[in-house]
Amino acid sequence: MKRYDVITLFPDMFSALTESGVTGRAEGRGIYDLVCWNPREFADDPRRTVDDRPYGGGAGMVLMADPLVKAIDTAKKRQAGSGVRSSATIYLSPQGRVLTQQLVEEMSSLDGLVLLSGRYEGIDERVIETRVDHEISIGDYVLSGGELPAMVLLDTIIRLLPGVVNHLESVVDESHTSGVLEYPQYTRPEVFEGQRVPDVLLSGHHAQITQWRNEQAKERTRLRRPDLLKNENSEIHTANWSGAQLTKTKG
Repeated sequence: MKRYDVITLFPDMFSALTESGVTGRAEGRGIYDLVCWNPREFADDPRRTVDDRPYGGGAGMVLMADPLVKAIDTAKKRQAGSGVRSSATIYLSPQGRVLTQQLVEEMSSLDGLVLLSGRYEGIDERVIETRVDHEISIGDYVLSGGELPAMVLLDTIIRLLPGVVNHLESVVDESHTSGVLEYPQYTRPEVFEGQRVPDVLLSGHHAQITQWRNEQAKERTRLRRPDLLKNENSEIHTANWSGAQLTKTKG
C-alpha cells in the first residue's frame, strides 16, 4: 500500500479525491491511504496561529515555520512507522519544476509522499530549506493555494498504480508566462533552528530591501527558470501564490 500525507489548512477538500472516481475506488480497495494534517493542530497558542506578517514588509501573510515543520515531521514519522522505505517531501509551489508525465512516473515508484500545500503569500523559506526535497508546479498561473495542485499531483500518480486503471493517459504541459520567480520569504521568529532572517529584511531600509528582493528573484530565475528571463531588467513578478511546484532537488 502506498502512503500519502498532506499538510493542509483545508483537509476536507481532499474528500473529492478519496470519495470520488477511480481514486476513491482505489482508496477503498486499499491500494493507497491518505492522511491530512492541519498545521493549526500543531500551533502552540490558544488561537492556533499559523501565519504572520512578512519580514521586510509587503502585502499578505506568510505561513510560519514551526507549525509546518511539526506537521511534516509527524507525517514522516507515520510513514516510517508504516514501513515506508522510499518517500519525498514535496512543496506545491509556482517556483517548482513543471509537472510532466515523466515526473509523475518517477514519483509513482515511491512508497510514500508528504505533500505541503501552501496558502497566502507563501511559506517561511526555512521550511523549504530544511524539510522540502522538491518543489512542483502544475503551471504558470495563479491559484489561491496548494490544495488543488496537490490533488492534481495525487490523481496523476494514483492512476498509475497497479490495479487502479487499465490504461495510461498523457499529461498536457501548461503554457509559460513571462516574469521572474518570487524572492525568499521569512516571518517570525527571527531565528529558527539556528537560521537567521537575512539582516537586510530587518534593516527598515526599503530601497535596500527592494534591491535585495530583485537580486534574489533574478538569481533564482537564472538558476531555476532561465527561460523566464526574457528581459534582464524586468521587475519582480508579483503574481505568485503559495501553491505547489518541484524546483529544488537536494543531494
